[in-house]
Amino acid sequence: MTARAVLEVEIPELPRFRRGKVRETFDLGDRLLMVATDRLSAFDVVLPTGIPGKGVVLTQLSRFWFEWFGHRIRSHYVTTDLSNLPPAVQRHRVVLEGRSMIVRRAERIDVECVARGYLSGSAWAEYRESGTVAGQRLPAGLVESDRLPEPLFTPAVKAESGHDRNISFPELVDLVGEELATRLREETLAIYRAAERYALDRGVIIADTKLEFGWIDGKLAVIDELLTPDSSRFWDAERYSPGRAQPSFDKQFVRDWLLSSSWNREPPGPALPDDVVEATRRRYFEAYERLTGQVLRLPDDE
Repeated sequence: MTARAVLEVEIPELPRFRRGKVRETFDLGDRLLMVATDRLSAFDVVLPTGIPGKGVVLTQLSRFWFEWFGHRIRSHYVTTDLSNLPPAVQRHRVVLEGRSMIVRRAERIDVECVARGYLSGSAWAEYRESGTVAGQRLPAGLVESDRLPEPLFTPAVKAESGHDRNISFPELVDLVGEELATRLREETLAIYRAAERYALDRGVIIADTKLEFGWIDGKLAVIDELLTPDSSRFWDAERYSPGRAQPSFDKQFVRDWLLSSSWNREPPGPALPDDVVEATRRRYFEAYERLTGQVLRLPDDE
């Protein structure tokens, strides 16, 4: 592996709008420049080791989905074409190319909108304990990774500790009102169902996915990323077998390694060994290639 992980992006010519766990966002005036680094977060902690090319996968797969949905959904996506950036910013094109997206400004709704088609992750943990997922009663006798009778909408919010906390739909109504809560549920499940059908035809199961929404010119829109290995669980349909954890094309491989270590899930996170980095990188790129039918290469790849 010759590619180098991009952990920091600095553009002195542009004001920084926001620094997230993975993305750096810069102010372009009426638009924003969103740059996906190769940083990796797990259990809401940014790890010291990056995954080379990960930010390119996130950006290009989000671009694919935004363009695939087209006018069927409203989003903040504008373009990945950087040719119209201010001349002073063009000198950073080597770093920005492939991992950057120009988006509309939006007023973010502080809710994580999760659609689940399969019983995995925190949903499986809750079901084992109480027979419910986000407060919704499920049939008895389900096993890990089972396909759910119908996709579920399971919203989440950030708890004081910084970790996501699943909430029930009535709790969401209390937070944002019944009308908006219903719209968020309908939009999230519609996007999930359409993407799940598309992906399954290409041998990929989308077990669950997390969406974010905001207001643009007073209208609800999808923001941030869309159906990437960071925001979704992607499984190999040919190897799918309920009753166990599934081989995946996302960062679950890193989560599993971290769970097998002695780390207590509090900062700072441990450095990842080279073999875990490379195996995770392969999974991200395979997710892109399976879903888009295209090969993604970086300039410094062999």
